Order: sequence, then C-alpha cells, then structure tokens
Amino acid sequence: MASVLELGLDPAYVDPKEITGFTPAEVRAFIEAQLDRVHAAGYEVLNCLVDRGETAVEATERALKSRGFDCVMFGAGLRAPAQLILFEKLLNLVHAQAPGAKLCFNSSPADTVAAVRRWV
Repeated sequence: MASVLELGLDPAYVDPKEITGFTPAEVRAFIEAQLDRVHAAGYEVLNCLVDRGETAVEATERALKSRGFDCVMFGAGLRAPAQLILFEKLLNLVHAQAPGAKLCFNSSPADTVAAVRRWV
C-alpha cells in the first residue's frame, strides 16, 4: 500500500474570513473525511496539520521521520500567499528528507484523492 503524508494548515490557524460559515472543527472534520476517502482508495495516510510556523517545521520533520512516504500532498491552505515562506520551508524540508516522494497539490480537501492519484 502506497504511503501518503498529507501536510496542511490546521484550521485553528486559518483566518475565520477564509472559512466563512464554518468552524475550525467543522473544517477539520471535513479534512478527516476526505483523508478517509484517500485511505479507502488504497493509500496509507498520515495527516500532519501544522500551525503558521511556530512548530510547523518540527512537526513536519517528525512526520517525515516516522516512515517512508511515496507521496507528500500539500494542502491548499499552505500555498496561500500569506503562507509563502512557510510553504517554501516545508517544501525544501520534504525535498531534503523525502527526495524520492512525489509531490502533489489539491485545490481543496475535496480533491485530495484525485491529487494523490495523479502521482501514485
């Protein structure tokens, strides 16, 4: 079974204007449901939700060291313009610690399965 690391911005750290009408808990539940779909599609998934930078690098490094990954999926929240520096740090960390892993990107949690399937 191919292994996927899902990196995303924890909804608790998202600007409430960006998730209008939803609570961080509801967004987190939606993310988890989509990752359940990835697992049901035949992939082993580790979810790593990070903050805006205080511990994001350390959390990602721990996840990367926990096992090998065939693919690392970067969530859309990490790629937002406000997160550019954090995104660069995490991208370079993944490149250094998991050089054989394919990289993929979703546009929202709803298309995570499609993003993973493009590369694994």
